[in-house]
Amino acid sequence: MDAGLTLNIIWFVLIGVLLAGYAVLDGFDLGVGAVHLFNKSNEHRRISLNAIGPVWDGNEVWLVTGGGALFAAFPVVYASVFSGFYTAFMLLLFVLIFRAVAIEFRSKRESHRWRRTWDVLFSCSSILISLIMGIAIGNVIQGLPVGADREIRISFLSLFNPYALLVGITTVALFMMHGSIYLVLKTEGELQQLVRSRVNNTVIFFVVSYVSTTMATLVYFPHMAQPFKDYPALFLVALLNMLAVANIPRELHRGKEFMAFLSSSASIAALMALFAIGIFPNFVISNIDPAYSLNIYNSASSQKTLGIMLRMAVIGIPFVLAYTISIYWVFRGKVKLDSMSY
Repeated sequence: MDAGLTLNIIWFVLIGVLLAGYAVLDGFDLGVGAVHLFNKSNEHRRISLNAIGPVWDGNEVWLVTGGGALFAAFPVVYASVFSGFYTAFMLLLFVLIFRAVAIEFRSKRESHRWRRTWDVLFSCSSILISLIMGIAIGNVIQGLPVGADREIRISFLSLFNPYALLVGITTVALFMMHGSIYLVLKTEGELQQLVRSRVNNTVIFFVVSYVSTTMATLVYFPHMAQPFKDYPALFLVALLNMLAVANIPRELHRGKEFMAFLSSSASIAALMALFAIGIFPNFVISNIDPAYSLNIYNSASSQKTLGIMLRMAVIGIPFVLAYTISIYWVFRGKVKLDSMSY
C-alpha cells in the first residue's frame, strides 16, 4: 500500500473516530433531553438539566472538529453533502441553537408555564436533532443521487423516506437508552430509582428498532454486509456491539452504573464502526451510477494537505481529549442543586 493511499485511509478513520466521539458524548445529553418530559417534578427536571449542564456544549466540540476535518481532508464530500442536504442542515443548525436557548432560558423566570414551555421545546429539539442525524445516515446507506458533476440533487421531503425514518427512530431510541443510563449514573435517591425503572424500556425500544433496521438493511441494501462476507474477522465488531448492549441490564442489576454507561458507549462506537465498514471506501454512494460515488480516492485533498493536516491533528487532538477528560473529572459525582444551578 503506497503512502498516499495510507493517508486517505487514516483520514477516513480519523473522521470516523471524531464523529463516533460526538455520537457517544453528545448522544447522552440528547438522550437526557429526549426523556426529559418523563420527569414530572420541577426538581427532577432541574437535576436532569444540571447533569448535562457543565458538559453539553463541550460535547459539541467533537461535531465541529469532525466537520472541520471533513472539510480539510475531503472537501468534495463536504461541498456535495452540505449543498445536497442544505435545507436539512439548516434545520439541524436551527434546532441545535434553539436547544441551547431552551437550556439557558428555562430558569430565567419562576413561572410554571414558562418553564413547562421551555421543557417541551428542549425535549422536542433533542428528539428532532437525533432524528435528523439518523435520517442523514439512513440516506447515506441507501445511496444518494450523485451526478457526474458531483452534485447531489434531492428534495428535502424525499430525505424522509421509510428506511431513513427507521434509522432515525433507531438513533432516537439509542440516545434515549444512552441518556437514561447517564442519568442513573449522575443521580441518586427518588429520581435515580425512577430513571432506573425506565432504562429497561429504553433498552427494549432500542433493541426492537435496531433489529428492524438491521433486517431492512440486509434485505434492501446488501452492499452494507459485503465487507463482512469478504473479511469474516470484521464480524467481531458486530459481536462486540451485541455483547455491549446485552451487558447493560447486567451491569445495572449489579449496581455498576458506570460500567453500564461504558457498555452503552461501546455499543454506539461499534455501531459507528459498522456503518463505516459498510460504506468504505465511500463517503456517499451514488444510486445513479456507482462510478459517481464520492470516496477516499476521488474526493480527497492533495497528499501534501493530508500530510500537513495529520501533523496538526496529532498535535491538536490530545488537547481536545485533555479538555474533555478534565471537564468530566471536575464535574464527576452525583448532581447537587445549588444557587448556581439551572
